[in-house]
Amino acid sequence: MKTIYAIFCLFLFWNISTAQSITDKIKAAYTTFSKDTQLKYAISSFIVTDKNTGKIIFAENEDVGLAPASSLKTVTSATALGILGESFQFTTDILYSGVISGGKLNGNIIVKGNGDPTLGSDRYATTSKEIVLQKILTAVQSKGINNINGEIIVDDGVWDSQSISEGWIWQDMGNYFGAGTSVICWGENEFELRFKPAPGVGGEVQILSNSNKYPFFNIINELKTGVAGTGDQVYGYSSPYSSVVYLRGTYAINLNKNIRFSLPDPAMAMAYELSSMLEKNGIPNKGYQTTRLSRANSVLNGVRILTIKSPVLKDIVYHFNQKSLNLYGEQMMRAISKDEGKAIKGGIKVLQDYWQKLGLDKNTLNIYDGSGLAPSNRITTSTMVSVLRHASREPWYVGYLNSFPLYNNMKMKSGTIGDVLAYAGYHKNYCFAIIVNNYNGATSSMRQKMFTLLNSLK
Repeated sequence: MKTIYAIFCLFLFWNISTAQSITDKIKAAYTTFSKDTQLKYAISSFIVTDKNTGKIIFAENEDVGLAPASSLKTVTSATALGILGESFQFTTDILYSGVISGGKLNGNIIVKGNGDPTLGSDRYATTSKEIVLQKILTAVQSKGINNINGEIIVDDGVWDSQSISEGWIWQDMGNYFGAGTSVICWGENEFELRFKPAPGVGGEVQILSNSNKYPFFNIINELKTGVAGTGDQVYGYSSPYSSVVYLRGTYAINLNKNIRFSLPDPAMAMAYELSSMLEKNGIPNKGYQTTRLSRANSVLNGVRILTIKSPVLKDIVYHFNQKSLNLYGEQMMRAISKDEGKAIKGGIKVLQDYWQKLGLDKNTLNIYDGSGLAPSNRITTSTMVSVLRHASREPWYVGYLNSFPLYNNMKMKSGTIGDVLAYAGYHKNYCFAIIVNNYNGATSSMRQKMFTLLNSLK
């Protein structure tokens, strides 16, 4: 018994001394970090907890709400997995209205969805535009339809028209990372253009003629050729459902790069491509439209001929966190929303209420979106690690953890917007979150200093 007691005391002493040493190690590293000149006018928040017990190993400014940038995605994805489940799938139905007679459909082809962000995406083996369109073609042909005496109608009037978070800024919205939400997404709600710079700096940049394939919006090109080495300083400016896209900024004289922009009307883009594809395959039709502008005449009923299912949610979350896909976050927010129009605000309320019921103060989740793109978002690092710790006890944790990128040999999600840098994740038996707002100097330098601080957990 004495021997057992001695071993127990030794084990207890080792645990206490180890905990003390890691705390002291982190504290010393944070002291050095906080005195750096890049943080002279900044504020930082850092917390490390034991993943199993929840015990705080180190904390500084952990209850101060800061802009998290894309590290907010750790909360959004945990919420979606917790509410919808890792096996949840979005669905898109293809229907026809009217009557088929002698191969002719006297009616319309209707596309109805519930917010699948992967429809038309090249990230998965089963979701590309070519595959989706081929599935629809096969379904139409299987009904003996070789002529459509009607239109291709994409029903996008189910969700409300507020497709962009109220917290997003004008400079972001026209670019691929600022693509708006839609009950019918298409190719991740973005399009790509190819450019040719002028022979001299300051000259007009040319859009190669075969880039814009959508006839329903006009691109106004104000781009100038930039100095060699300045890269891509191209920004698109457009609003949801608009018919005009402005391109502003510079495209370096030595650059050879395609650039992506957000689709102002993704449902219209799908309707157009589906109509065109059917025409090319010998099935004429009377054009395309969406229901958003004429909700009173929205065609809601028909005979279903095909259901397209998205990848399961854990696979969507994987790309959401690995590639920091803002659109996926906003689509998930709308998917969990309980109000009639599936508003983003409704999704935010559901998220806040979900974590409130699990013991967190929803006032620590003062957010405007699910992706972290809104500069006005505020969250505490204390809440972030609480979410991480809760997730570690859930059956969907393995898929959730797998979605975190590997930085500095640590599983963590990054967040970067103007003068904001953040990381949240796991290492060994720790959950951690660090956010810095309003630092000065190069982001690359700030990142390395944060990595040096996080090395204290190793």
